[in-house]
Amino acid sequence: MRVAENLNAALHSLLAARPDLYVLGEDILDPYGGAFKITKGLSSRFPDRVLTTPISENAITGVAAGLALAGDEAIVEMMFGDFIALAFDQLVNFASKSVTMYGSRLPLRMVVRCPVGGGRGYGPTHSQSPQKHFIGIPNLALYEVSPFRDNLEVFAEMLGRGEPCILFEGKVLYTRQMHAVPEPFTVRLDDGVATVFVEKNPDFVLIAPGGMAYQALEAMQTLLMEDDLLGTLIVPSRLYPFEVDVPDVPYLFVVEESTAGGTWGAEVALGLNQERWGRLAQPVTVIHSQDSIIPAAVHLEDQVLANEAAIRRVIKETLRG
Repeated sequence: MRVAENLNAALHSLLAARPDLYVLGEDILDPYGGAFKITKGLSSRFPDRVLTTPISENAITGVAAGLALAGDEAIVEMMFGDFIALAFDQLVNFASKSVTMYGSRLPLRMVVRCPVGGGRGYGPTHSQSPQKHFIGIPNLALYEVSPFRDNLEVFAEMLGRGEPCILFEGKVLYTRQMHAVPEPFTVRLDDGVATVFVEKNPDFVLIAPGGMAYQALEAMQTLLMEDDLLGTLIVPSRLYPFEVDVPDVPYLFVVEESTAGGTWGAEVALGLNQERWGRLAQPVTVIHSQDSIIPAAVHLEDQVLANEAAIRRVIKETLRG
């Protein structure tokens, strides 16, 4: 099953099992089924609870938060994750605050799905990775689709938190098969965190969100075959709050597709530096995209975005000097 198919199957199962759940978004009804076909078939099975909306991300998110505040559950599809900037007010000033500002904790079960990232030539306003703009907001949890974890389990966890969540979905993953890893790697899943490894005593550990997992794996595979450098990859399903047991090795790297400055990777690096300062060969290294808008031309986009070549180069230079 491909990642897109797994997401679609998860939404079908959720709507069948949770009669108070609504799905809202632009152009999500059949026969179109959403820009990336993740909602295909849902409106035919659940016409009263799969609702197409006007083009207003702020309004969609506000309606979903209102449904959740009243005791229902809601999943919002952003056509592209870039457009979540238009819903910033509803998420930061209404949904996240409503969980605890009424005197006692009030469950608010909603998820905002965001297709993010480049690699498909969609240009400056349809290719961004806006995760960093939502780090550190109380009562707002951030997740990212992982090709190593079933999305039905992820949705159940998010809705079970009783607080708004954002699910970032790397667009390059949609056509990838679930749970696939190249030889000679093995994948282990524990408490929502995937660990991809060859041996238990690696030279370095690389932490990456799901959308960067395969670029990271390709870099690790080449480093192993060409430079005899052994790495372990950690792919967390929940980005924030970040609570992951990271192997104790001298070299740690975090890779992300965001541009530098106040990022998820910087947050992870800060925590690991504080925890392991005396045991690291050097501070945790963060690998990110160039300080640029994202070009539409594919060959220029490849120069700007963090990719396999950049990951491999930084790790090799760091370990070999």
